[in-house]
Amino acid sequence: MTSTALPNQQIDAYLAALRNHLAPLTLAEREDILREIGAHIRDSVDVLGTPIETALARLGPPEVLAAQYRDGLLVRAASRSLSPVLLLRATLRLATKGFVGVVVFFCGFTGYITGTSLILTGVLKPFMPTSVGLWTSKTTAVWQSNGPTFGIQTNHPPHEILGWWAIPIGLIGGALILFVTTFAIRTFLRLSQKWQIKLSAPIVFRG
Repeated sequence: MTSTALPNQQIDAYLAALRNHLAPLTLAEREDILREIGAHIRDSVDVLGTPIETALARLGPPEVLAAQYRDGLLVRAASRSLSPVLLLRATLRLATKGFVGVVVFFCGFTGYITGTSLILTGVLKPFMPTSVGLWTSKTTAVWQSNGPTFGIQTNHPPHEILGWWAIPIGLIGGALILFVTTFAIRTFLRLSQKWQIKLSAPIVFRG
């Protein structure tokens, strides 16, 4: 009676701590994880004869296990999403775990900023033709060998490079960059799940 009660108390205490650290998840996700982890612990102890201390040690501290599940669920949700915010959140989480995640986050952030800027250029150009676009200016240095002035710089008026082509280039180019960025991030997140790059929990949650 006592030998059975003690492991059950340890399991319940571990699951209670895990439940607290899984609070950011939905109730359904949290309960599924707790059921799966509870069944895994009891199978290890009752069926395989593993000491309760060993079984819990293999799982790791509840806060670490909960963080692994939260990361895994975030990455999986982002890999199916088109939301730039969710995709960047997932890549930012991966950036805390390795160099590859850092590279993907900064590439994704740059891609979204560039694509959005191009689209805004195409949208605003008809309303602000003299303020939105791409210009170039030229400065010519004229050197004199005599006289009080040694050099004179001549500034030419700015010249707009794209003109009204900024509208289709901005809209189409910006949309294409956003699409490629989203596709690339989603592909990376799916590969990170497949390879389990520093995200895999001892028991993989299948929601």
